Amino acid sequence: MTDFAAIDLGASSGRVVCGHFDGRVISLEECHRFVNRPVRLPDGLRWNLLHLFTEAVGALAGRRFDGVGVDTWGVDYALLDERHRVLGLPFHYRDERTAGAQRAEGYEITGIQHMPINTVYQLMADDLTGAAARIALVPDLLAYWLCGELANERTNASTTGLLDARTGEWSLALLSRLGLPTRPFGALVEPGTKLGSVLPHHDFQAPVYTVASHDTASAYVAAPLRGEHSAILSSGTWSLLGLELPDPVFSDDALTNERGVDGTIRLLKNVMGLWIEQECARVWGADFPSLQRAAREVTREVPVFDPDDERFLRGGDMPVLIAEVIGRDDLSRGELVRSIYLSLACKYRVVLERLEAASGRNVRTIHVIGGGARNELLCQLTADMTGREVLAGPVEATALGNVLVQARAAGELDSLADMRAVSAASFEPVHYEPSKESLHA
Repeated sequence: MTDFAAIDLGASSGRVVCGHFDGRVISLEECHRFVNRPVRLPDGLRWNLLHLFTEAVGALAGRRFDGVGVDTWGVDYALLDERHRVLGLPFHYRDERTAGAQRAEGYEITGIQHMPINTVYQLMADDLTGAAARIALVPDLLAYWLCGELANERTNASTTGLLDARTGEWSLALLSRLGLPTRPFGALVEPGTKLGSVLPHHDFQAPVYTVASHDTASAYVAAPLRGEHSAILSSGTWSLLGLELPDPVFSDDALTNERGVDGTIRLLKNVMGLWIEQECARVWGADFPSLQRAAREVTREVPVFDPDDERFLRGGDMPVLIAEVIGRDDLSRGELVRSIYLSLACKYRVVLERLEAASGRNVRTIHVIGGGARNELLCQLTADMTGREVLAGPVEATALGNVLVQARAAGELDSLADMRAVSAASFEPVHYEPSKESLHA
């Protein structure tokens, strides 16, 4: 039996998950869960990384593991000086300093869709003329704090809008064209690279591995794909619907090409996701199970809106924002939540059509992974609106993918196919067939 620790940080919460591998299946044990609450400082909205790091390390104290790895959301970063000291807490991607960012050049190089939150736009809003010697994406920084070795992991680097999608290397030509210095962009490493050992003062023992440190890349590792006719929907604060391909595709600049394990490409589209529901729940002081029950009890038709409306990106009084978008303020809470789910499912259908057109593939199955896999109504509406079967699970796909990459790095597994076989053996998905009942019930 081998034991691995996954530090898995999402946009709304953090988890420390311990994975136990017996050579055939992995069982996951949630050791600690904690809130990820950003802080608003005088200069903007920033991540409280010191809190997150303290919570994660404290949960592992006094234990010994066969590996530890960190995955987080993408795009956000810290700038470091020559001695790798942090020059400031990372800004939150929802900070307003990039609002209205104009589309940068380079899609034909990076294959990354235009979004104001992307690293490239954040960097263009920052002053890089001073002491910045290195850039560390959030998981790079946390891994450095664990073991004292700094490296840029490739899957997260691909979210920056500055990586050459064909070569997997920083595009120095694009950096120069955008007027950004090339100096901070260091050596890139693959998932499964051993960085070093946990520093003694952290009070636990383990080698530190890079994993697929962009949480979506980790989640895709754990998706039990059934061949090239499958799409993957990583459903959480963001919805990321895509295909796994051997090479990037540049024919549709609304789609993004992110790197995965073993040089694979995730051709996908970022959709606003369950952030919209999360903000409604925050405003109402409501819990998600009660909102989901209320949405299931709705009997009349509800309006559909575009979940990617930029008014939703920064958050706020989300029920009021939705009312402005749909031009109605007479919906009950259940109707509003059902409207969110139906709108997401409709958007998935549109994205799926674009993915099929760009890739030439015919999608028959959608694997829903992540927290949204628990949402029965959303999964059924996704099957209904797309006309495809939906296989939901694993829920903790990101942590599972993190552990799987570590297991391969430790010599327990050989290939991506092996990792997915273990995932399939470890968790049974929930099956949804398309119907029309949920559209009117």
